[in-house]
Amino acid sequence: MKRVRISVVAVLLCGLLLGIQGVVAQASSGEIYIVRVAGSINPGVAGFLINNIKKASYQNASCFVIQLDTPGGLVLSMRSIVRAILASRVPVVVFVSPSGARAASAGVMITISADVAAMAPGTNIGAAHPVTMGNKMDKTMSKKVTNDLVAYIRSIAQQKGRNAQWAEKAIRESVSVTEREALKLNIIDLVAKDLDDLLKKIDGRKIEGKGTIKTSGLKRTFIKETFRDKVLKTLGDPNIAYILMMIGLAGIYFELSHPGAIFPGVIGAVCLILAFFAFQTLPVNYAGILLIILAIILFILEMKVTSYGLLSIAGIACLFLGSLMLFNTSVTEVRLSWNVLVPTLILVSGFFILVAGLVFRAQVSTPKTGAKGLLGEIGVVQQALTPEGKVFVHGEIWNAVGKENIEAGTKVRVTQVEGLVLKVEKA
Repeated sequence: MKRVRISVVAVLLCGLLLGIQGVVAQASSGEIYIVRVAGSINPGVAGFLINNIKKASYQNASCFVIQLDTPGGLVLSMRSIVRAILASRVPVVVFVSPSGARAASAGVMITISADVAAMAPGTNIGAAHPVTMGNKMDKTMSKKVTNDLVAYIRSIAQQKGRNAQWAEKAIRESVSVTEREALKLNIIDLVAKDLDDLLKKIDGRKIEGKGTIKTSGLKRTFIKETFRDKVLKTLGDPNIAYILMMIGLAGIYFELSHPGAIFPGVIGAVCLILAFFAFQTLPVNYAGILLIILAIILFILEMKVTSYGLLSIAGIACLFLGSLMLFNTSVTEVRLSWNVLVPTLILVSGFFILVAGLVFRAQVSTPKTGAKGLLGEIGVVQQALTPEGKVFVHGEIWNAVGKENIEAGTKVRVTQVEGLVLKVEKA
């Protein structure tokens, strides 16, 4: 009996200690995680936010604050961020700030999915209608994409108790409102002047399933992007990925046309690797890549085949069409900027044509060195040809044989090269 009682007491003590440890762990976080997101929503930004939301959950932070200012971004990246917010064990606060900031397009979904949505004075939210990159979607595809996003945002808005009707209008009609209008329409929870005002207003706010937010007197941890995060964020921009691919192809093309240059080939290989790494995180249309590769093949053929520019024209056309089709427009909101597309196409196409022209001219031009380089050259007789003598040609003195006797000082033309003897005639 004593052993049984001792065992029961031991179990109770262990349970009590574990309970106390859990309470201590629950109450020991005392940190507010704060991140700043300014710019488009891309895979680099999504990875940065998702990793830090998980970190905040693991550290049992008091809350996770996202200071947001975005024109929008990739739908896939936005969905990843929203999933992370909804799955977070700690309250996630999205604060559209500072004054002059906006939460447009994908930023609307992220803001509405937050446990607490706030905006600073002088900010706006809305204009979430999906757009494409470079070319327009047909009506059927546009309708499918729009309806999918409407269902998605309505579901999130209803889950968070926000205005689902306005959320639908933000997508279908691209409506946009100020912070005061957003508060009045039940799109956000509050308006705060700055971060201090925000933390003061959310202190003690209860979040269903995530407890009560405590901010008073707690440590603020500002999370900054690491070098890796910055690189991934930059590579996640479709415009940067496109430019890297063009530079890479140009470098490889130059190396193939001028073997041994090395530097262009190395730079080209590095840029291509970075471009394909970026393409892993972007919605790439492989038909576009194949067209661009076909364009390079046509430019290379221009060096080998006399097409009078037809292959170059076909290459430019393939390069243009491939660039337009490079990204899958049915799943993205980020445009490949025409300000990037057009100048890049002009410069790269001009580079390819210039290199192909130089190579072609080198192939058809008269040799300048060796025996063939001497044929047709004009020289001066140094020692009278009777019929043998010496001539000065191509910067050197050669033994020469003439068809007739030729006096010294007479100009002659090389007609044949036999070993180290030139056959000449009067010029």
